[in-house]
Amino acid sequence: MAKGYDVAVVGLGAVGSAALYALSKLGARAIGIDQFAPPHDRGSSHGDTRITRQAIGEGVEYTPFALRTNAIIEEAEAALGIELLVRCGFVFITRDDLGTAHHGRFGFLAEASRAAMNHGVPHELLDAEELRRQFPQFHGLAGDERAYYEPGGGYLRPEQSIDAMLQLARRPGVDLALNTKLLSLALTSTGVVMKTDRDTYCADQVIMCTGAWLTRLAPPPIARALTVHRQVLHWFSVDDSSCWRPGRSPTYIWVHGLNSAEQFYGFPPLDGAVKIATEQYHVECDPNENMDAPSVEESKMMWHEHAAGRLHGVAPAAVRTATCMYTASPDRRFVIAPDPNDARVLYVSACSGHGFKHAAAVGEAVAHRALGAATGLDLSTFALSPERIERWYA
Repeated sequence: MAKGYDVAVVGLGAVGSAALYALSKLGARAIGIDQFAPPHDRGSSHGDTRITRQAIGEGVEYTPFALRTNAIIEEAEAALGIELLVRCGFVFITRDDLGTAHHGRFGFLAEASRAAMNHGVPHELLDAEELRRQFPQFHGLAGDERAYYEPGGGYLRPEQSIDAMLQLARRPGVDLALNTKLLSLALTSTGVVMKTDRDTYCADQVIMCTGAWLTRLAPPPIARALTVHRQVLHWFSVDDSSCWRPGRSPTYIWVHGLNSAEQFYGFPPLDGAVKIATEQYHVECDPNENMDAPSVEESKMMWHEHAAGRLHGVAPAAVRTATCMYTASPDRRFVIAPDPNDARVLYVSACSGHGFKHAAAVGEAVAHRALGAATGLDLSTFALSPERIERWYA
């Protein structure tokens, strides 16, 4: 007989691990299932760092999720005595805020500033001269830049954050089934039956947080809206640390040209190297296949097209590279949608490259939803409505 639970969480990455932690706090009988043993490097939540910011330029509806995520992360830090959130500051730099999109959003700087004012988030708006004065590591400014600076922004440690959520979730009544692959879901009158390659489980509610694998596991209306894209991360050594000192080394997104391809993001030095990357949504990949390792040519292109002449004190040869996957929707917004045939199964995905800063709050909100508990966060804006689908395919 299948072992029964109130809620099963399938996929224990950024959202799934937080959902399991929230279910544990609520006293639910829960199981977390993952085909790997998180934290791992096979999905979207690895690579040492993820940018976090409080006032969100992708839309006003995101800011409450970012603020709540920070609170959950700080709760985990206090419980475990570790550092997961580094508030080194965050800068968004652009030359044409209304004409150049980031994460599918035009007017990103203005939206971030508006969200900051609405939520009381300390911030500054900088021109090119002030940007150059405060952050001398940024070279090659054209002179027409504007920047949004948030001192309370910074980065999260993704692997450690996932591990912390799973540590804190462990209690009697909460089980983990790691290195366990989901084979099928059956919607029955007594619950949702999950057959895996190791055992069979049954739950009243299922939260599917499998990221890129939702393109294989979700029903067509959801799966066909999602695409998976290989991303490459590059680490370049710092050969002049004089302008990368603590207090003047924020995380950043730099839109340095007048089209959406001319942008990159980066982090302050860790272990003597700075991590920088771009995003690409043109070439799709299969999550079930091993991705090609980054090539030397990819790192050279990263350097010459983005970093050269813009980052002072950084050497041009990459000392490390990695790949990860972004799962995206056509409008670069999250998708949080029930199975069209049975609302007991909820699909949560399409972080579209900007999800980690919201993940703990999303996980908590969907856990509350599964148990019928109140949450102060509005998930409806991420629903897969007919109107939203129509806009995608118009």
